[in-house]
Amino acid sequence: MYRVGVLTLSDRGAKGEREDLSGQIIQDMVKTINCEVINYEVIPDDKSLIKEKLCQWSDGENLSLILTTGGTGLSPRDCTPDATLEVVEYEVPGIAETMRRESMKKTSRAMLSRAAAGVRGRTLIINLPGSPKGVRECLEVILETLPHGLDVLQGRVEDCVRP
Repeated sequence: MYRVGVLTLSDRGAKGEREDLSGQIIQDMVKTINCEVINYEVIPDDKSLIKEKLCQWSDGENLSLILTTGGTGLSPRDCTPDATLEVVEYEVPGIAETMRRESMKKTSRAMLSRAAAGVRGRTLIINLPGSPKGVRECLEVILETLPHGLDVLQGRVEDCVRP
């Protein structure tokens, strides 16, 4: 079982002015790949707070995966990718590239996503869009591959060569 954190970035959500539908979708979808959501929180779009939470959950909670939702666009308050890139040790660009490529088939606005993905310690951190539709579409694209990546990251798979 993979230990997962779901972090929703929303100023309005943190104030209780908006229901977090995106975070709930993530929680429901990850259950299909043997994940247990250990941490879930809604916090404002604050770069230092996002960095603190990502580090705390990666370093202190031993999570396999952190999925963020929100803060990946062009608004001056959108800082999730920036915070993520400051705390990861290395990027996994194929994840964000794949989400953007597949999303472009549905809307040209996908090119405006700044979502990032990377690894801190043994934790994979992935930024998802803030909208429920965007979360569902992006997570569907990567969900099947995540268990293999998490197993490799956790040291459960040493030889990835396919016959």
